[in-house]
Amino acid sequence: MRFPPASTLLALAAAASAAATWTFSDGTIAVSAKAADGVVEKFTSAERVKKAVTLGHQDTIKVSLTTKDGAKAKRPHQAFLVLREESGLEAPFPLTVKDSGKATVQITQRDLPIQLLFSSTPLRASIVLGSAGSVAGSVTPVFDVSVKKDLNSPLPEYEAPLRYGPLPEIHHIFRADPKNPPRIVSIVFTLAVLATVPALFIGWLLLGANVCHAQKALGSAPVSHAVFFGSVVAMEAVFFLYYSSWNLLQTLPAIGLVGATAFLSGTKALGEVQRRRLAGER
Repeated sequence: MRFPPASTLLALAAAASAAATWTFSDGTIAVSAKAADGVVEKFTSAERVKKAVTLGHQDTIKVSLTTKDGAKAKRPHQAFLVLREESGLEAPFPLTVKDSGKATVQITQRDLPIQLLFSSTPLRASIVLGSAGSVAGSVTPVFDVSVKKDLNSPLPEYEAPLRYGPLPEIHHIFRADPKNPPRIVSIVFTLAVLATVPALFIGWLLLGANVCHAQKALGSAPVSHAVFFGSVVAMEAVFFLYYSSWNLLQTLPAIGLVGATAFLSGTKALGEVQRRRLAGER
């Protein structure tokens, strides 16, 4: 008589160990209802209940089964009945399991999280078995639960929590470029400003301005007076360009340059005017 080699026995043992998994048998779901007769359905690890089970507000669902390690009835380390909503939200209900593998769990509407209570589609019920060791765990869908709410009593208030996730795409809308006012408005204000120039000279003459000293002032400090007057005109030109076409980065350097020129030339020009006034000349 020949015995198989040791390597063959080890391979067979490993295959048997890998094939072992947690299963169950004698699965039963019973719905006890006060308003009607109860419903009892059977299921196995290979065949689920085809019709959804209705859970009313006064009903109780009782699930009974026998857990097995392979073909032997045994108590696993973990045994749950998991109800899953179509969005992926789950609620586990631990089974009470004896050493013989007999397991039971009871569920009412009061046991359901409020998110599952508001579900508009049937909840998917699965048996989850697992344990430490080489025996593989199992997740077996067994039946569906349709939650029937009580229309005569107010539903509990529920506000969906803030969930972090991708937000809608942001489309940046930049502010439109500033536009000039209507041309007629610009013309009116320009004419109003230009109309003040003759009024300025008339008022200057009425107050006793002495135009005859212009030749003497230009003779004493021609460069200072010319540059100072030119810087005043240039400053007005810079403001006009800023209004018409320039931006702020173009305007500020020009203002700095013209302002420095006006300060230096104005110091000498106004100093010459002060000397004439101190001498009694107007």
